[in-house]
Amino acid sequence: MVLNEQRVILTGAAGGLGSILARMISKKGATLALVGTNAEALRKLAGELEHAHAVPGDLSNREGCEAVVDQAMSKIGGNDVLINLAGLMSFCTYEDEDIERVERLMHVNLIAPMILSRTVLPGMLAQGRGQIVNVGSMFGSIGFAYFSAYSASKFGLRGFSQALRRELADTPIEVTYVSPRAVRTPLQSGPIMQMGAATKMNMDEPGPIAARMLNAIEAGKKETYFGFPEALFARINGVFPGVIDAGLVAQNRIARTFARPDHTSQ
Repeated sequence: MVLNEQRVILTGAAGGLGSILARMISKKGATLALVGTNAEALRKLAGELEHAHAVPGDLSNREGCEAVVDQAMSKIGGNDVLINLAGLMSFCTYEDEDIERVERLMHVNLIAPMILSRTVLPGMLAQGRGQIVNVGSMFGSIGFAYFSAYSASKFGLRGFSQALRRELADTPIEVTYVSPRAVRTPLQSGPIMQMGAATKMNMDEPGPIAARMLNAIEAGKKETYFGFPEALFARINGVFPGVIDAGLVAQNRIARTFARPDHTSQ
C-alpha cells in the first residue's frame, strides 16, 4: 500500500523498533496515531514527527483496546492501515511462570490484535481499502524452550493472520504477517541477552528490520520471514519438527541456566 496520505494506527510505537518504524512511516507522508503505554515517550515522538498524534492506552484488556481505537480514529479521522506491533516478552522455566503474566502477555500479543482488527475492519470494508499488519516472530513458527507463553502467543497471531487473510481474499483488504527473528531492543531483558550470547543466538539491529517491515507493508506481502537460517528452520519445523527438536537440545541446556529464577544478571 502506498502510505502517502494514509491514516495509520501503530501500536508499540514508543518501543525501540516501533519508534524507528514510526519515523519511517511519517517520512512517507502518512498521518499517524502512535499507541503505547508510555505517554511521555509517545508525546515526545509525536512532537518530532509531522501529522502524528500520541494515543496512550492499555492493550491488556478489552476496554482499553476499544478506547485506543476510538481515540486514534478521532485524532486521525479514520483508519487505512493498522499495524499491531505492541508485545510483551517472558523468558523463564514454565514451572516458574506467573499465570497473571501469561494472561497479560496473551492479551497484549494476541487478543489485542484480534480486537483491534475486529474494531477497524468494518470501516475498512465500507471505504473499500485497508491493510492489517501483524508483527509476529520466528517464535511463532518454532516453539522455543523457556519462551512457552511468548511462543504460544505468536503461533496464535500467525494462525489468526493466515485465517483472516483467506477470509478477506475476495475483498480489497490486505493482511500482512511479518516475522522477524530476535531484535536488539529493550524488550530483550538482561538474562535473554546473556543467554543469546552464550548460545550464539542471531540478533538483528532494529533499524534494518524496521526498513524491511516497511517494504513488506508497502508491497502488500502476505507473509514474510526475516533472517537466515531461522527462516529455513521455520519451514523445516513445519514439516519435520523432530529434526528441530534434536538440533536445539544443546542450546536448550545452556538456555536453562539463564531461565531459572535463581539466575542473577551480571
